[in-house]
Amino acid sequence: HRPAFVLMSITAETPIPGTVMAGHNRISTQALTSVARAAAGEALGVPAHDVRANWSDDDGLLALSLVMPVAVPNLTAVVRDPGRVAGFGGSIWERAVAAKAQILRRVTELTGAQLSRVDIRISGAAVRGGGRVH
Repeated sequence: HRPAFVLMSITAETPIPGTVMAGHNRISTQALTSVARAAAGEALGVPAHDVRANWSDDDGLLALSLVMPVAVPNLTAVVRDPGRVAGFGGSIWERAVAAKAQILRRVTELTGAQLSRVDIRISGAAVRGGGRVH
């Protein structure tokens, strides 16, 4: 889905890419946080509203700390079909490690912000797919 904000609007006066104009652009902390939450949710299969994001200064760059659940398969469904685990992309550890690079790349791509690192703390599991667990 689309972010709830616009980072830049293009008008007839917008210069050709690569042209330098006087002035400055700013992306608010709220906008950066929204992008980070969306990127993190996408990377680990959970809704953005389940992701908490905090920023800190890391020698002039931005360090992103995330606290979030991770999507996991329904355990009853896994017992019936162990192949369902493969659809989630590996162990939780492997997925969190891969997600760091993906989130860093995506946030940088969308905002232009330079991140030094992404830290992820998994706070729980969000069960996806297959009936209820008893």
